[in-house]
Amino acid sequence: MAELPKKVAQQTEDKLEQVAANVRGKFEELTKPRFTDKIKDGRFLDQVDHGIDRARADEKRKEQGGSVE
Repeated sequence: MAELPKKVAQQTEDKLEQVAANVRGKFEELTKPRFTDKIKDGRFLDQVDHGIDRARADEKRKEQGGSVE
């Protein structure tokens, strides 16, 4: 008769562990940053690209007779 409470307790513990794992998974999915958030935060900006853009703008100003400084 003592085995039945142990079995029920073990089944309950297993179910609770599964529920906890599901909750952790859902929480991680809700809190992970979205791709658009990464773009908005500028995480994909590259310093090299800024340098190229600036050089192009400087060259355009030179062609128009403006100052580069």
